[in-house]
Amino acid sequence: MAALRTTTSRLLSSSLRSTLRPCLTTRTYATVEGTEPIRKLAESMSATQPPISEKHTSTIQDPSKSENPKTKTFHVYRWSPERPTEKPKMQSYTLDLNKTGPMMLDALIRIKNEVDPTLTFRRSCREGICGSCAMNIDGVNTLACLCRIPTDTKHESRIYPLPHTYVVKDLVPDLTQFYKQYKSIKPYLQRATPSPDGREIRQTPADRKKLDGLYECILCACCSTSCPSYWWNSEQYLGPAVLLQSYRWLADSRDEHKGERKAMLDNNMSLYRCHTILNCSRTCPKGLNPGKAIAEIKKGMAFS
Repeated sequence: MAALRTTTSRLLSSSLRSTLRPCLTTRTYATVEGTEPIRKLAESMSATQPPISEKHTSTIQDPSKSENPKTKTFHVYRWSPERPTEKPKMQSYTLDLNKTGPMMLDALIRIKNEVDPTLTFRRSCREGICGSCAMNIDGVNTLACLCRIPTDTKHESRIYPLPHTYVVKDLVPDLTQFYKQYKSIKPYLQRATPSPDGREIRQTPADRKKLDGLYECILCACCSTSCPSYWWNSEQYLGPAVLLQSYRWLADSRDEHKGERKAMLDNNMSLYRCHTILNCSRTCPKGLNPGKAIAEIKKGMAFS
């Protein structure tokens, strides 16, 4: 009963904080349809507003179909801070795949350029390097530039912002807290001892190999926003992406502040909210394994 009271008070205080924060009262909260138990729990804990179904909104047609169109329907999450009293909705668009590139980002760009210029989303490199176009596509957190459009025209694709993030507009999530957490781990080389010969600080090929699978992280936040522990404890739990970056510096033979880095993680929330669900490793669009990195940190903490 004591544990139940503690959990209840924590949930209530979290809900109270979210309702009292003035900067967030006019924003909606991203949810994904088809996860009914999660959606109901989210509604009870925050100001979550599930989007109006595409069945209750109009469908915007492709303005320039080919002679033998291969038409596919995309349902896209829409919400604008310019109309804060309106509920978010799923807006439907039909596109001719014969005139659309192979990736989901190609479809979104074509919708914005030719169908609906009010659609808002982030994108930059189109090469899976910048992490800007991270979103939830057909129930999976991924990068729109790396996600191929299913060629089955009977399959209607659904596109949402990253789940359990506050929405700036449409498919743009607010990652302010995510980047604050990244800054908190001091993601740079910390070293007091200068190089003996005044040149760059070198390391052996074996030490360099330990960084493979860590330095490639592009901070797209796909893994963190797929983690249930991060959904409910995002203010204190650092999440898979930031912990993977933290281990990147713990594993670096050139860094001399490993003790301080470990001390920062030595509390109940920053690291140990991970319960090895491994959603993070399954969803990473770069094929990295944040779950393994977190396990290595825990092992290092236990034997240090």
